[in-house]
Amino acid sequence: MTVQDTTRTDTGAIRYEPQDGVLLEVEDLYVEFHTADGVATAINGVSFELRQGESLAILGESGSGKSVTAQAIMGILDMPPAVIPQGHIRYCGHDLLTMDEEQRRKTRGPEVSMIFQDALSSLNPVFPVGWQIAEMFRIHRGMNKSDALDQAIRLMERVQIPAARERVKAYPHQFSGGMRQRIMIAMAIALDPAVLIADEPTTALDVTVQAQIMSLLEELQEERQMGLILITHDLGVVADVADRIAVMYAGRLVEKAEVHELYRSPAHPYTRGLLESIPRLDQKGQTLAAIGGLPPNLMRIPPGCPFNPRCRMAQDVCRRDLPALREVAPGRLSACHFAEEVIDA
Repeated sequence: MTVQDTTRTDTGAIRYEPQDGVLLEVEDLYVEFHTADGVATAINGVSFELRQGESLAILGESGSGKSVTAQAIMGILDMPPAVIPQGHIRYCGHDLLTMDEEQRRKTRGPEVSMIFQDALSSLNPVFPVGWQIAEMFRIHRGMNKSDALDQAIRLMERVQIPAARERVKAYPHQFSGGMRQRIMIAMAIALDPAVLIADEPTTALDVTVQAQIMSLLEELQEERQMGLILITHDLGVVADVADRIAVMYAGRLVEKAEVHELYRSPAHPYTRGLLESIPRLDQKGQTLAAIGGLPPNLMRIPPGCPFNPRCRMAQDVCRRDLPALREVAPGRLSACHFAEEVIDA
């Protein structure tokens, strides 16, 4: 990708310009964790792109590599034990992996921001929430304390926190789980980033609050034309929000598709298993389907297709040869030797 010129916003911050609408490009990314017990390959050749105004959902079970991918993009992996031996992460053509720490600091927050999954542990318990939101404006925009606090109140109101002006001096423990998540969203969008990564933003929230948070994210994404990466294990959460879905298993992308196509006819047995495990209103009283077995140990990924020990369609070729992520239909990619049969099933 060709590096584009930069522009300067009304606040004086420098903003990179995307080429052909592409904001973020992850190419052939590998992430390893070097431990006393051996090397765990958490990310194994992942590639995808995110366009301006697009919502991309990254799905998979715990341990599939979703959050490690997000942390690699943000540059917040602990290195060591993490090592990135190969790959590129380009934001508007600028490779984040080759930037020095000062450049990364100016990009992280103002350009690429992240909502973490556990708001209570992510927020500092000894500072009021308004102070924590305002810190973004004090550090990155050079605002004085009064103006920064006014911006914090404005953002709290924007994410629909009642009586924001009165609650701006409250502490994280004085808010409910849903309200804390809204505060995290306010912090993430404070500097008007072009890319927003939401890592399991509805974890531990009840169904009603989940719907409210997802609706808020969708509204903010459309309003600001951000590129949104939504990381989750729940296919039901992203049905009305995502434009495209990337499914991960054992650190690899096993399927990429437009959201409606994937729901209509998955092209990988793992994706089909995830879909079949979602409760359906027209199947009350029936036992939910489950994917047998457990995800593989990342230090000892089985030969061939990593999903083969749990796959009902596995054959000898699956246990021998690693399937490439290939186009199996227009706009459909699958890493399965029998993807066409899965689609037609």
